[in-house]
Amino acid sequence: MDNALVIGGTRFIGRHLVSELLDSGYAVTIFNRGNHDNPFEDDPRVQHVQGDRTDDEALRTAKLTVEPDAVFDCVAYKPAEVASAVDIFADVDAYVYISSGAAYGSEVIPKRENETALCDCTDEQATDDSGASYGPRKAEGDRVVFEAASRGINAMSVRPCIVYGPEDYTERLDYWIDRVLNYDRVVVPGDGTNVWHRAYVEDVASAMRVVAEAGEPGEAYNVSDRRLVTLEELVEVIADAADTDVEVVHAGERELAAADLSMDDFVLYRDYPHVLSTDKLARLGWESTPVEEAMRRSVADHRESDRDGSEHDPGRDAEARVLSILDTL
Repeated sequence: MDNALVIGGTRFIGRHLVSELLDSGYAVTIFNRGNHDNPFEDDPRVQHVQGDRTDDEALRTAKLTVEPDAVFDCVAYKPAEVASAVDIFADVDAYVYISSGAAYGSEVIPKRENETALCDCTDEQATDDSGASYGPRKAEGDRVVFEAASRGINAMSVRPCIVYGPEDYTERLDYWIDRVLNYDRVVVPGDGTNVWHRAYVEDVASAMRVVAEAGEPGEAYNVSDRRLVTLEELVEVIADAADTDVEVVHAGERELAAADLSMDDFVLYRDYPHVLSTDKLARLGWESTPVEEAMRRSVADHRESDRDGSEHDPGRDAEARVLSILDTL
């Protein structure tokens, strides 16, 4: 395979995927509406076909224009979109759909492909746009991929967990980086051992390429850092990457409640551990970036950006009250 079509390709995962494909010698075309700045606008190696991925005729035109060997679907958020895509690109060598670790419907440790149950998806959820239906919609997209493969279509999916790294417009990690860079003491909810598995964005991009090249049709592959870190360890890894010192201060439900806060007010906190097994992907030859190196790149990018994670900020005044309470105990 040497000719790739990326549906999306300009914001976060898609942007890194395009770079990964270019570095691997692919000719790359991106297909999107053009609503966001195109970081590859001046790169002659990247072609652009403008269109709406919900418009099947536009997808067919893109296929005829590009004649791709591999298609990477970064922005399929509803099962019907996946169903259209697998049929339109039925004869390509590989169609890779970005699903999500949120597609799993059972809380087990770890969550394994072909073993852990997926979310159910009602007809109403399949067409919904809310965050509450995100996991069910992604799970149903996986089932579309599996059915397509049973018909001889070379369709596969990757299931990343929380993705972080340079250009992350969600700013979830940016909140914690901003705290570490600007304060000597950082409030961490609970005892710091909370675990929500994360995946470095460049590793998600390389996983998509590896799955396209070596994956099996009808299979899904989890993508996560091979080294799992707790929330407290995350803060410490950020501090090391930023070459600074920080004191982690644990706050329980009672101390947080006194400042009108709860555990869930802190982004990347999750009560029950969310852990994905990545052995299946690793067997294809995929490797993850060491967490320390991934964080160094993420911190450097944060410093050069205007992102501060303020959307996720529970309020420094409230945190100061928590610190004051804890200092009196």
